[in-house]
Amino acid sequence: MNSQSIICGAIVAVNPDRVIGIDGGLPWHYSEDLKRFKRLTLGSTIIMGRHTWESIGGRPLPGRRNLVLSRRSLGGIETFAQIGDALATCEGEVWFIGGGQVYAAALPFCQWVDVTFVPDLVSGDHLTYFPELDPEQWQAGEKRVLEGDPRLSCCRYTLRHNSAR
Repeated sequence: MNSQSIICGAIVAVNPDRVIGIDGGLPWHYSEDLKRFKRLTLGSTIIMGRHTWESIGGRPLPGRRNLVLSRRSLGGIETFAQIGDALATCEGEVWFIGGGQVYAAALPFCQWVDVTFVPDLVSGDHLTYFPELDPEQWQAGEKRVLEGDPRLSCCRYTLRHNSAR
């Protein structure tokens, strides 16, 4: 992997408790957040875990190169056992899109994290969480209301140049 040829970020929607999923799917549906996701990731490579792949119907998202991280090969999609192996095949902008284990493993590769904050409180036995961002490593940008839906806000966190990971 030529580190000069790719830049990596993550994109996620979280609730106040950092929940990102329930029972293998999204706990909410906000069209403005989905439009933002599409606008930011279109034309890029997206990397996801097997559960995320299954939650989107096992079909590639159009207009993006779709890669799945899984220990077993999946039909009809480029599959890699390790993040480093997937990144070695990438150029340009790469987005990690979930789930929880992928985010935790991917943060050391990311230069930014785009977060949409949703108000929904979620309870259940099978919740997935986004890792806590260490303020010593991540600088929060301006938090702003998402255009088109005042219930949502978004913020880009960027890696602090002086952070040791």
